[in-house]
Amino acid sequence: MSPSVETALPDEVRIREVGPRDGFQNEPEVIATADKIRLIDLLSATGLKRIEVTSFVRPDVIRQLADGEEVLRGIERREGVAFAVLVPNRRGLDRALQLRDRFDDASFFLSASETHNQKNVNRSIEESLVGLEQSIPVAREAGIGCTSVIATSFGCPYEGRVPTEQVFSIAERLIAAGSDEIGFGDTTGMANPVQVGAFFEEARRRLTGVELTAHFHDTRGQGLANVLAALQEGVGSFESSFGELGGCPVPPGATGNVATEDVISMIGEMGIETGVDLPRLIEASAAAQEVLGRRLGSHVLKAGPVEWR
Repeated sequence: MSPSVETALPDEVRIREVGPRDGFQNEPEVIATADKIRLIDLLSATGLKRIEVTSFVRPDVIRQLADGEEVLRGIERREGVAFAVLVPNRRGLDRALQLRDRFDDASFFLSASETHNQKNVNRSIEESLVGLEQSIPVAREAGIGCTSVIATSFGCPYEGRVPTEQVFSIAERLIAAGSDEIGFGDTTGMANPVQVGAFFEEARRRLTGVELTAHFHDTRGQGLANVLAALQEGVGSFESSFGELGGCPVPPGATGNVATEDVISMIGEMGIETGVDLPRLIEASAAAQEVLGRRLGSHVLKAGPVEWR
């Protein structure tokens, strides 16, 4: 039996903002480097403590993030704000290490399903794991925090349900390699709250001594419900994207991450501390909306925060 809401909800939650990487990479039109820098600086001023700012994936693969080095050099370093970069392999890590003083954490990734991993990075799961087992210790030796995110943890659009045993076996190898945080991605929005609750109940029993992070997409409108289900199992770390930016390059139709301001608004109303200034965060999302020239999907961006009178 899962613990009750009253006893399970954490007092505070850590948010990693992934919009500047996970969000921007899915935009069809290239965003100017100066605009990326300005938006990241706005996010840094909101009270967010963790921001994933760019990626060191090959520039010809994700053209939108080809300016990773320029972005890292240009953004303002604020005390108390940790910057993360996504690194797909040892080559990407070596590129990132040339700017070691400009970031704090490295995010590594692979998929829990063979088909999605092949379509996403053109490797088998085993090949990805071997590569990460070689890269993560190098990052740790350089004093970099290591987060590993397992995509399609709750379901694959090609293979259907992914066995939790398969997900946790991957997580255990990543922990053994030196990851201090494991993120579980609902990459195409297939999870439901009952599934999420059972998943994290088991994860907390099995994966000890490491931070567990949830990453939900709102593809089918269940993002916030899944956040609540994870909270009820004591999960205190989430990845989200301002404005509801993002998605997944494969397959088509995988829409954005759950919006950071929607998560902050909901859990703040529930009495959970995040340290984030919601009005400032909404301003950052409004600025992104202006840069992109289209309306974004965030509910709080449209309706504004709750104001009690």
